[in-house]
Amino acid sequence: MDTRVLIAGAGPAGLTLAIELARRGVPCRIVDAREDPLPGSRGDGLQPRTLEVFDDLGVIDEILAAGFLPPPFRTYTGGEPTGEIRMAEHVEPTPQVPYPNGWMVPQWRTEEILRDRLADLGVKVERGTALLALSQDDDAVTASLNSGDVRAEYLVGADGGRSTVRRQLGVEFLGDTDEATKLVLFDARVTGLDHPELAHHFQSATEPGHGVSLTPLAGTDLLQCAARPPSTHEARDDPASAQGLLDAYGASHVRIRELTWSTVWRPNSRLAETFRRGRVFLAGDAAHTHPPTGGQGLNTSVQDAYNLGWKLADGSPELLDSYDAERRPVAASVLDLSADLLDKTLRGTSDALRRGAATDQLGIGYRNGPLTTDERAEPGRVRAGDRAPGAALRSPDGETVGLFDLLRGTHWTLLCFDRKVPQHSPRVRPVHITRRGNRQEGSLTDVDAYPTYDVTEGTEVLIRPDGYIAHIR
Repeated sequence: MDTRVLIAGAGPAGLTLAIELARRGVPCRIVDAREDPLPGSRGDGLQPRTLEVFDDLGVIDEILAAGFLPPPFRTYTGGEPTGEIRMAEHVEPTPQVPYPNGWMVPQWRTEEILRDRLADLGVKVERGTALLALSQDDDAVTASLNSGDVRAEYLVGADGGRSTVRRQLGVEFLGDTDEATKLVLFDARVTGLDHPELAHHFQSATEPGHGVSLTPLAGTDLLQCAARPPSTHEARDDPASAQGLLDAYGASHVRIRELTWSTVWRPNSRLAETFRRGRVFLAGDAAHTHPPTGGQGLNTSVQDAYNLGWKLADGSPELLDSYDAERRPVAASVLDLSADLLDKTLRGTSDALRRGAATDQLGIGYRNGPLTTDERAEPGRVRAGDRAPGAALRSPDGETVGLFDLLRGTHWTLLCFDRKVPQHSPRVRPVHITRRGNRQEGSLTDVDAYPTYDVTEGTEVLIRPDGYIAHIR
């Protein structure tokens, strides 16, 4: 066997998965057909749940330093100012939700940070290495690369919407591409824009849903631009056409000085019929492609990898079987959300620029998944399959301890609420929690864990390595 896991594709999903495996000491290789990383801002919106994942992976400081909060949009109609809109109201962090706000980081920078973290763990992306074909038997997968054959226990296709791995498996990519609707996306340096720290949306005075948005890119002097051309314009991504879009929507005072990246995008909503076939798994855009509305694509891809990594490391059939059962329904629901937001955008509805709690991915969970055990069915209570909320605890020396700090790492976590810690696996970290006034030696005192989890004395909560509750009893 040449390696335990071979990963095809070094985007956010592939890099996250490789980090998850490498920090567990699982031998892996990650290859990418491109000689250089993809340019462009692309998916620049990181959701709160993804920030929690990046905290666990050890890259949150770099991510926070590289970005900023989503700026408010200054809106215009026919070139005339009409007001300001915030995509979402700013929320203060709490022990339950330490990263409650979205964060804007160009995708190329996010990938750079993940690559550096992976290199620190001893794994480097093998660039210019394309997967050409694959076959599998009961024991392993044989991948034919342009550099030679590789024999791996498992193969993960994280190689994008045109995935070679998915095609080699013969897995259908269900959904459709809207050829009638086209958006021009580009990164540019401009002159003539007042308040460059704000986002700006110039909308048509005659065609609802048509306009151009200009959003600053963190750490650069660039703007990310997204435009739906007027019905009289052809969608092209050359500099003259990009400038023509600004002119058409009353932003002729904004002049493009340099176009650094551009593409013509068509709404493409697709979902693989399965995320697993034998020893081969699909993750990220290879498994689902989303409209950019709502900023769900990159974030869902990271969540795929975060779900799959610890399961591949364990290797048990039950865990491996659960990947498709847990992640495919999530991807389907996220696709519905993205499509709904796209529809609002194309119709030019007044809340098209706003984002609600549905996009933060904190509510995504696996209550109906095959790994959950919980007989509690009361609405509003934390249940097995939910993301484990954070909580504030008090250490014996009086210091406040965040539960997320205790969850960080590759272990399972067992919360024991005023109950004796049972025998457990070495992979499980027990946390003994007592009520205030009921302190026991070596325990952490409850500050808000009891009400957060809505439990009674004697309750046991087992939390998986990916931060979701396995059981409550």
